[in-house]
Amino acid sequence: MIYLDHNATTPVAPAVLEAMEPFWRGHFVNPSSVCLAARPVRRALAEAREAAAGLLDCEPEELIFTSGGTEALNAAIHAVTVLQPERRHFIMGSTEHEAVRGPLAWLERSQGYEVTRLAVDGEGLLDVAALAAAIRPGRTAGIALMWANNETGVLHPVEAAAAVAAAHGIPLITDAVQAAGKMPLSLRESGVQFAAFSGHKFQAPKGIGLLYVQRHTAFQPWMHGGGQENRRRAGTEHVVGAVGLGAAARLALEAQRGGVAGPGALRDAFEREVLRRIPGSHRNGSPQRRVDNTSSLRFEGCQAEGLLLLLDQRGICASAGSACHAGSLDPSPVLTAMGLDAAAARSTLRFSLARSTTAEEMAKALEALEQAVGKFRSLVA
Repeated sequence: MIYLDHNATTPVAPAVLEAMEPFWRGHFVNPSSVCLAARPVRRALAEAREAAAGLLDCEPEELIFTSGGTEALNAAIHAVTVLQPERRHFIMGSTEHEAVRGPLAWLERSQGYEVTRLAVDGEGLLDVAALAAAIRPGRTAGIALMWANNETGVLHPVEAAAAVAAAHGIPLITDAVQAAGKMPLSLRESGVQFAAFSGHKFQAPKGIGLLYVQRHTAFQPWMHGGGQENRRRAGTEHVVGAVGLGAAARLALEAQRGGVAGPGALRDAFEREVLRRIPGSHRNGSPQRRVDNTSSLRFEGCQAEGLLLLLDQRGICASAGSACHAGSLDPSPVLTAMGLDAAAARSTLRFSLARSTTAEEMAKALEALEQAVGKFRSLVA
């Protein structure tokens, strides 16, 4: 199988599995226990937090271990709203992940909030001036703006948006799930108050993530119970997952510092050949302002589900967009927000690469894609 769906999840790196193994067996003690055997477990948690802070350029105490990005985003939105009950307005990008769209739609539907959804242009890009104009002084509780889009890879101007938000004293929440490990990040310099991450997007296991809470930002826990995570997230920590996330963070930071090339050149070459060799093919999203592993392509006269089945038969694993949206009959909200009609959105495939993806794999994927499009079109002609 040639795996080109790394935005959905990544394989756990061998070094990550190796780091985790002792915590399945010998170091199984609850990190909150007072016995001596708990010390190496607590130390491992601390070291994992430090490793993650190194990758994200923040302080370790600003990071809370969560079950993943969805929990982190819900926790951030909860904190922002519960601490400002008098403010009943929220701003979000129109191409946000369901982990933001869902809780904000619930606030709008059930709690009487007003939600402004910022438009993007045909390349998925957002205008910071429109963000500034949408702010309602004294009424806007928060702004949610993802760093890198999970379907198109398009990058939003998070730092500029954070500066606008800060000028009005409004916290900015960013879904940075698709940015971590793919590009250098500095939360310290970003100006954001909250950021969410999922370990399984950068070679850690599923079920572990992070919420960044800037040290001077007020926070109200979403989960109550014990005093774990400095009383910010109740429940015994997922130690094995945290250790894996820390190991994956070290690998990603080593790759960045070592100048290990990302898959951008391979991705760009693949796109050029697709657009040249397959008539009626188009790229979605900005070709410049995006992470270097993601390609969103649409094919006139095709449907993504059929193309994916044909690709799967040829040993190629890709996707139609967000894994969380898979199986839905509705077209992608991200693509329709960019101005695509339902047919165009449903004809879109996402290819997401890794640093380990090879030119030979992409050549085989190109050949399989060309055959799949041709066969699909012949069947519906």
